[in-house]
Amino acid sequence: VPVNVEETETLRNPRSSFVAYAPVGSIKRGQELVSTGGGGKTIPCGICHGVKLEGIGPVPPLAGRSPSYAARQMYDLQRGTRNGISAQLMKQVVANLTPDDMVAISAYLASMAP
Repeated sequence: VPVNVEETETLRNPRSSFVAYAPVGSIKRGQELVSTGGGGKTIPCGICHGVKLEGIGPVPPLAGRSPSYAARQMYDLQRGTRNGISAQLMKQVVANLTPDDMVAISAYLASMAP
């Protein structure tokens, strides 16, 4: 939700802030999925994105990303609306994630310092 509705909605300020609310336990569940793969549900993100999720070369950073951005990217990858070499590599990674998993991962990534 916008921190300041007038700045966001009326003035369309691109620098206006948002607050993301996540269900209790989401950050912990997200940390498990990101760091271990959740018992085979996916693969640990650090394999490609680096141990601290700060990115490696052309692989983008994940730490500190906006939760709406992270969730949208995972959803689009899973649905096949993103294309390209990187998208092809990520399709298997997100294939078995549920919407709740994506919320948890997004909450955890957003909680990290960039």
